Amino acid sequence: MEVAPDLLGRTLVRRLPGGARLAGRIVETEAYEPGDPASHGFRGMTARNRSMFGPAGHLYVYFTYGNHWMMNAVTGGPGEPSAVLVRAIEPVAGLEAMARARGRDRPVDLCSGPGKLAQALSVDRSHDGVDLVTGTEVWIERGVAAPGLVATSPRVGVRVGLERQWRFFVAGDPFVSRGRPGPPSNARRAPTP
Repeated sequence: MEVAPDLLGRTLVRRLPGGARLAGRIVETEAYEPGDPASHGFRGMTARNRSMFGPAGHLYVYFTYGNHWMMNAVTGGPGEPSAVLVRAIEPVAGLEAMARARGRDRPVDLCSGPGKLAQALSVDRSHDGVDLVTGTEVWIERGVAAPGLVATSPRVGVRVGLERQWRFFVAGDPFVSRGRPGPPSNARRAPTP
């Protein structure tokens, strides 16, 4: 769990096949640990979550909500399902390529949520398991310490483990996602008369 706040301020980098370098300062993360009922690893290893079980320093990529890829840094040793979801970055390089991938121009709209982030960086299941330390497609660089106050809250979009304050973000940073802590909303808009 200590890795999640430590990733704030580090630089997530993606090298596209044509050589373009996309990068951003990590501003929001969430921790998922062994024994955590909100974790994909809670019920054991499957083909889908195998990368989450280690080794540490690799990427765990999964598909959710029927249309979003999510990127996680694996943090546990072999056999230990521990990972940090990278929820948001502040884009610092390759903004034009990110904008094309997202169909959006405003920098604040490019990577301010985990699905947006994976889309902006063109990351999908083919990147599952890549080495984030010595890799050449996706990796994390040292960066600088997170500026400002690091805040915590319950994680976004989970129905269990809500007592855990395992979402970490740079307070007041405009690039942090607008996701609301807690379970996904089932509210539906009332039909207009």
